[in-house]
Amino acid sequence: MARTLAVTVSVPGGLHVCCDGADEFSLTVPSVRAALDELERAHPNLHRSICDETGAVRRHINLFVNTDHIRDLDGLDTALAPGDTLNVLPAVSGG
Repeated sequence: MARTLAVTVSVPGGLHVCCDGADEFSLTVPSVRAALDELERAHPNLHRSICDETGAVRRHINLFVNTDHIRDLDGLDTALAPGDTLNVLPAVSGG
């Protein structure tokens, strides 16, 4: 039986409109991939802002588990522990 863990998903201001104005919410999921799957069901507009049509994280979106970028961990298969925060951060650029 897979473990299920409550984690917080933190959403930046520009994406609040995609999840009924929430700046954060809890999900009970064991991994980043499972969190994205749950977002696809519960908040499809937010999921489309984070992932492309293939399910890959969009190039301009960064996902962090607490302070660690998922690319420095196990990517989408990064395990989540009780109390973790999955931070959704759009890339910022300009001159």
